Amino acid sequence: MRIAQIAPLWESVPPPAYGGAELVVSLITDELVRRGHEVILFASGDSHSLAPIEAVHPRALRLDPNVKEHSIYEMLQLSEVYQRSQEFDVIHSHIGCAALPCAPLVKTPTVHTLHGAFTMDNEKLFRRARNQPYVSISNTQREPRLGLNYVATVYNGIDTNSHKFYPQPDQDPYLAFLGRISPEKGTHTAIEIAKRTGWHLKIAGKVDRVDVEYYEELIKPHVDGKQIEYLGEANHVQKNTLMGNAVATLFPITWREPFGLVMVESMAAGTPVIAMELGSTSEIIVHGKTGFLCHSVDECVAALDQVHTIDRQACRDHIVNHFDVAQMADGYEAVYRQLLVDRFAQNGHSRSHAVATLLN
Repeated sequence: MRIAQIAPLWESVPPPAYGGAELVVSLITDELVRRGHEVILFASGDSHSLAPIEAVHPRALRLDPNVKEHSIYEMLQLSEVYQRSQEFDVIHSHIGCAALPCAPLVKTPTVHTLHGAFTMDNEKLFRRARNQPYVSISNTQREPRLGLNYVATVYNGIDTNSHKFYPQPDQDPYLAFLGRISPEKGTHTAIEIAKRTGWHLKIAGKVDRVDVEYYEELIKPHVDGKQIEYLGEANHVQKNTLMGNAVATLFPITWREPFGLVMVESMAAGTPVIAMELGSTSEIIVHGKTGFLCHSVDECVAALDQVHTIDRQACRDHIVNHFDVAQMADGYEAVYRQLLVDRFAQNGHSRSHAVATLLN
């Protein structure tokens, strides 16, 4: 198949450190190329991929202080994609609602993977485009009240081969927290858990501009470099090492997380996850087997007393069997094929004719 992948321009693909959607785009693009598909990746110019890259700006927008109107570059990107729509069998958007107005203007079907959350503002556009095909990254991400045309749930995957397995934590025990330093991710709650239990906590993640005040007021005063450490942003190897050597990874979110790659990356390293049962956590963590699902700080504290009962190999096996990039690619290939079968049917062709054409 000929496939266009539209990536967010805020980060490069793959991202140097934090960037869940960009990492997923990178993995799915490269895996589709390996499987023989013709893929073009529309992303920032500092991206790297097995697929050819089309860029409207030489580097990730987050890294360019000269860019003042980010939406302009997104519009330039979409203009390029849809002017070339006849070159593709399927267009796959990972940029939220921005592609929705363009998709109905061309014959090539567009599928939208929803990596983010719904807001009061973007819901207006999603409702208007409810009949376009969507992929959710967890079942709990879906909002039935919006009536969106979900064609599948495809869980995010990782390249498990690139994640080292740690059968034992470090001899100097500690807890890990990775992710954006923000209220939604619950960094402050992770610190509370550590302080209540006396555990050493290592924190890694970026501080976005909107979260600087949160970091300065609620996080930084507790960072003493001893019990509570803040390590800044971490790249892939650093994340794998940090989580792999930890006794447990804390995921005390305060919002309905659509997926949460940190959980998958932690368990791939063999480290169980202690999380609040919100959003997708119950779809990723097997309670009592690969981690613990909690409803309060007290329950998180109690879970730390039981974390030694978790088999680290079971954590690894769970991810390999359910959240590897191969399963993700299988899911998206099935979505693409269904979109093309539906398109053939709309044009008056039989289903058998459509399937035969796809196989050829």
